[in-house]
Amino acid sequence: MKERFDRKLILSSGSEYRCRGFGCRDERVLEIVFNTSVVGYQEILSDPSYTDQGVVMTYPLIGNYGMADDDYETAVPTIGALIVREYCDEPSNFRSTETLGQVMERYGIVGIEGLDTRRLNREIRDRGSMLGVITSSDTTVDRGLEMIADYAVPNDAVSRVSRGAVQEYREPGASLHVVAVDCGMKQNIIRSLLCRGCSVTVVPFDTPARTIINMNPDGVFLSNGPGDPTDVTPVIETVRQLRGRYPLFGICLGHQILSLAYGARTYKLKFGHRGGNHPVKNLQTGRVEMTSQNHSYAVDEASISGTSLCVTHRNLLDNTVEGVACEKDRAFSVQYHPESAPGPQDSAYLFDRFVAMMKEGQPHA
Repeated sequence: MKERFDRKLILSSGSEYRCRGFGCRDERVLEIVFNTSVVGYQEILSDPSYTDQGVVMTYPLIGNYGMADDDYETAVPTIGALIVREYCDEPSNFRSTETLGQVMERYGIVGIEGLDTRRLNREIRDRGSMLGVITSSDTTVDRGLEMIADYAVPNDAVSRVSRGAVQEYREPGASLHVVAVDCGMKQNIIRSLLCRGCSVTVVPFDTPARTIINMNPDGVFLSNGPGDPTDVTPVIETVRQLRGRYPLFGICLGHQILSLAYGARTYKLKFGHRGGNHPVKNLQTGRVEMTSQNHSYAVDEASISGTSLCVTHRNLLDNTVEGVACEKDRAFSVQYHPESAPGPQDSAYLFDRFVAMMKEGQPHA
């Protein structure tokens, strides 16, 4: 028998949801978003793109296969909270070494369960992502709204999750060298490059273009990460200086940064795209990919027309831009996650495309 409700979620709309706590039990104000993935809660929990966000899982049972040492996307998770219908504290999985709740308690991640997540997800869908406070069960709605009103939304998320120093990943026999700009990079991106014969040098987000040039890369990768892309001005300027010199490949936040560097604009979506079931059409081949996504912002298609970019991929659910390219500069990016952990493998060809561009061996400008 689970204990009675001891926690409460209050939204900026004035709605309140009674619930039970697990993991860390701090009081916390954060942006509330939802994810439609059926599996992969460990990868979601450890994806730096969820920094400062409270993620509502639409799948009702979470925690049932525990946590495996090899499945983290980052060493120190920075997600704000995990919100679930039912939390399982007795996982059944031979690979599991800890429960989800133990990991969340260790890293200060707030967890709540027992609330009506269907109602909550419908509210986010209808009203859009909004701020909320996870607090004790005796907090009044008026007090919760005061805490939300006093909250200052941070704009330094990338600087908090990016590596503080250069890190090398060497693959025996590798013939290509990729410099990856870390804005909150998922570990599976590094694995995807290593298995294709690339050695990877991961650099902090604010690494100057000249430093990257001195590393003599064959290509430059722009990673995923949290927050508003317009906040990450050092990376935008670095891309402006590197475009045309090396093949460039961006994923998620990296896609938005590349687009901004070419003069396009971005905007915030009503409730974002989060989950492993988004159909995206490749406009160059006509094929439809089932993609894994996690982002709040999108590239404004109208703003692309004045740049040297062209739209290469489109989301079939809401018609948003999912990929751009500048063939002249050997630069391209996608909004979704081709490394797909969690998610399908429809889009892995994008890494192959990046490798092929680097192997062309065109002289550097």
